[in-house]
Amino acid sequence: MRASYDVIVAGGSIAGLLCAREIASAGYDVLVAEEDYEIGTPEHCGGLVSNAALCELGIIPFDGADAHRITRARITSPDGSHHITLDAKRQKVTGVSRRDLDKQIAHQAQKAGAVISTKTSVQEITDAGVRVSTHKNNSKTIECRMTVDARGAASLAQKDRTGIMPSAQYEVYADWIEDGTVEIIPDHLKYPGFFAWVIPSGRGRGRVGVAGAGINVAESLDAFLAEKDSKDKSSDSCSVIRRIFAPIWLNGPIKKFHHGTTVIVGDAAGQAKPTTAGGIFSSGMGGIIAGRTIAQHLVGDMPDVGKVGTLYRKRWLERFGREFKMQIMARKILARADNEAITGMIKSAPKHTAEAISKDEDFDFHASALVRLLGATGTARMAQNVIASEMRNLVKR
Repeated sequence: MRASYDVIVAGGSIAGLLCAREIASAGYDVLVAEEDYEIGTPEHCGGLVSNAALCELGIIPFDGADAHRITRARITSPDGSHHITLDAKRQKVTGVSRRDLDKQIAHQAQKAGAVISTKTSVQEITDAGVRVSTHKNNSKTIECRMTVDARGAASLAQKDRTGIMPSAQYEVYADWIEDGTVEIIPDHLKYPGFFAWVIPSGRGRGRVGVAGAGINVAESLDAFLAEKDSKDKSSDSCSVIRRIFAPIWLNGPIKKFHHGTTVIVGDAAGQAKPTTAGGIFSSGMGGIIAGRTIAQHLVGDMPDVGKVGTLYRKRWLERFGREFKMQIMARKILARADNEAITGMIKSAPKHTAEAISKDEDFDFHASALVRLLGATGTARMAQNVIASEMRNLVKR
């Protein structure tokens, strides 16, 4: 580890690594300081991403990814009596291992010239540079021209807890996991403001999780697994092989993507989807856009460092801003729905609407599908005032 770098990236997330890749590819010295022992660990993400998104991020889809291809999504009512099934074959969505994905991007960044250091945490950003603590418990200050904050949603909890929600995700082996089928179970009482999910990884393995406002997510997830086991007569119980607990952020992008000479990317910038908290594509593109904008500054095309964050945020919002506003609108509607309304929506959803969504909609930009579904069901009256208000705001902006 040298005494100085052009840029230091705090956090080896997908956004931080892609940002480092872009800056290093432009010929500048980059250090990625990851506080955990391993890139890609712990896996906070469900790992759902389209092949189109991977290609745009500059990542070749994994060999054997078809083994984890997602062919359908099922939204189940709180009492399990009704469901909506969406065909996902056209979207070419894959459930990937974030450990493998992040390592693949780390390799790209390293090949471009970035230095990656695990068990190295950023302690303080000062005028003299960045003070880091290494795995040897050494503390040192490293000089740099700019820093990138890619430390995830946890960093937002210190600034604004209103958009933070606790989540738990277990990796499990269970006979009741259906290969190729993602299941979403909204329940206003058990998971207020969010839902439970099952994401298959192939061969009876998957990621199962819950999130909700004001709940004990560990107890809620344990109860969810117990309920699943009780319904599956062919198996005694599932086996949990990994337990991950992490905050998720659902309020959309923060107001400023920079502070002084520090640029903020990924979950730390609120770039995860407000509907699902997934952020492989939207956060990854945040890292790429930030990296390219920083490179513009370093090469001298943009002398004013203060404009880097502003321009980068503008470019990201041009791509994702309207989508995120619509997703926030959909969340507001669903947050007002009790279990009776949720069941009614799922029960009354026309088959042709589900078929049209399967045919026409984009996995990476799914807000219009949610609005379409809400408008076609019995929740339309409940949603009317919220939709009208939010659409007026969209038009004004």
